Amino acid sequence: MVSEREPETAAKALEGLAKYERAKRTNSREPGPIAAQQKCALLRDHGGTGAPIVVIPSLINPPSILDLDDDVSLADALVRMGRRVLLLDWGKAADRGELSVAGHVEKLLMPLIGSLEQPPALLGYCLGGTMAIAAANLGPAERTITLAAPWHFFGYPEAARTSLQRLWMAAGRAAEQLGALPMEVLQSAFWSLDPERTVAKFAKFADLDEGSDDARRFVTLEDWANEGEPLPCPAAHELLEDFFANDLPGKGQWRIGRQIIIDRLDCPALHISAAHDRITPSATAPEGETVQIPSGHVGMIVGSARATLHEALARFLGE
Repeated sequence: MVSEREPETAAKALEGLAKYERAKRTNSREPGPIAAQQKCALLRDHGGTGAPIVVIPSLINPPSILDLDDDVSLADALVRMGRRVLLLDWGKAADRGELSVAGHVEKLLMPLIGSLEQPPALLGYCLGGTMAIAAANLGPAERTITLAAPWHFFGYPEAARTSLQRLWMAAGRAAEQLGALPMEVLQSAFWSLDPERTVAKFAKFADLDEGSDDARRFVTLEDWANEGEPLPCPAAHELLEDFFANDLPGKGQWRIGRQIIIDRLDCPALHISAAHDRITPSATAPEGETVQIPSGHVGMIVGSARATLHEALARFLGE
């Protein structure tokens, strides 16, 4: 325990946590106008006049991480690369409670893609990248990009997969009764992957100037990480049983309808991983052309490493 080995760091982390709780919240960026809708799911138009690119967030956290603020918006960066950017918002979990991960692809994502005038590029972050690969299996895509996306789930450390199975055994029955796995349960799983980092980041925040951009972004990111819709029970079951426990994608056994979903795509594909990622380690990345960035899971999107990410994206999108 950090509190036993480094009591000063632990005390500083508690100071940072109290500072985070009392921090003033700034207004978040307004979501883009609705360009297309399929039931509860929306494609929001973030501008640009070039060929379309559909940006697919995870099911677990809000899409706002991909358009966080004026300085670190990935959506804005893609517009500057000459693309028309369409950011997917999955909508309320209560409106998609019967959908598995595959169901989100088949029932929501594919109809939205089909509503566009031309096959778009697909860019998926985290589990959204896994789903982007599935979409590229089911229909035409100009090209596909994944960012920190898991595919080979047996690439996770065995201890992490065992921990997730214990969590599911403990929470699964309640999730079935509720119809969803609460965000707080998932968040505890993420914390358990690297608890010392959680302590360290709050200890560092304690020393930041409350009015600084770094402090403001820390609060925005922590709010993002602690928000989000619960995971619909069928999606939680597929993620924890079929993916983490049995690695159906990595084994080439994941099916959507009659279609086997594989990571060897007919369109150009690029898979970008983060070298220091504990959420989706590089060992879980899909097969194919890869780029590794020296950052963590979130840092590649909103940290200083985003410049390297943007360079890789600009090269690939310009090919």
